[in-house]
Amino acid sequence: MQDRSRCSCPGTSLISYPGCWQPSLPSQGTPIAPACSPWPARNNPLNGVHIMTVTNRLSVIRQSPAYWRVVIDNPPFNLFDPEMFAELNVLMDEIERDTDLKIVVFESGDEDFFVNHHDLERGHGAADQPGGASFDHWPTFVTRLAQSSVISVAKVRGRARAQGFEFALAMDMRFASKERAVFSLIEVAGSSIPGGGGVEWLAALIGRSRTLEVVLGADDFDADIAERYGWVNRSVPDGELDAFVDAFAERVSRFEKRALETGKKLVNARAGVPSEGDLWVSNHVLAGVDAWPEAQAMMPKLNAAGFSKDRDFELNMAERLGDLPSA
Repeated sequence: MQDRSRCSCPGTSLISYPGCWQPSLPSQGTPIAPACSPWPARNNPLNGVHIMTVTNRLSVIRQSPAYWRVVIDNPPFNLFDPEMFAELNVLMDEIERDTDLKIVVFESGDEDFFVNHHDLERGHGAADQPGGASFDHWPTFVTRLAQSSVISVAKVRGRARAQGFEFALAMDMRFASKERAVFSLIEVAGSSIPGGGGVEWLAALIGRSRTLEVVLGADDFDADIAERYGWVNRSVPDGELDAFVDAFAERVSRFEKRALETGKKLVNARAGVPSEGDLWVSNHVLAGVDAWPEAQAMMPKLNAAGFSKDRDFELNMAERLGDLPSA
């Protein structure tokens, strides 16, 4: 790895920034955190790797030319917000442009939340930054991800709820922490419906009846049930998850890209991958549902209960929603 003594990252949300390097570590003493790293030196997981970028919500770590890790971190609850969507769009541009990249692993910087539900206070509008787009562009993004020549993997630790669950479902594979992963589509409990692809991806992966259980029950599911039902590849003990996913990604990254791309295309053609049109329909149905009187009446109840604000509510949302009075 090239040694540079300084690291100066731009204060923008642009994903591509190739000039940021981890300085050489001293042989003894406290490790040096890269100047662009969001983590302090004592806890820094990025020591010894080339940091390609650090942005407001995403940190893209180039493990090798063929293997990237994307760490998602939007404290305090990892809500999906317009800035996160903007950065994902710019990241997707970079993924599609890079001819050496073969596999990307998405993970969370918060062990309690993989990616959470949509930030409803911010709404579905576009962020004023590169990649900014309204939520009705979500079907285009996930279709690009599913059809990309690059393999996408969700390493799920913590809660993957609503939008976060749908994001994980759009990836090619999902490996989940046996002890810490939680999945839920909670929309129906809030007098709404999933509009980010959850219905389409789950129906293709686990069938009609189990999809109805997940969507209409609006409850939490652990990694073992997710594996048994079929939307998670494997439920892995939390202490082994990082090494397992890293070993898998490193292995895949050594294979020929054209073989990987063709293999993915063949599987996609036979696996019932939702079309952009299918995803668009649910996305636009959601817009109408959110205008229902029932949905409008539920919002004050959610806000009063601590939606997007109270940590206990966010950690135990499925249970708390079950206790709320009906709209």
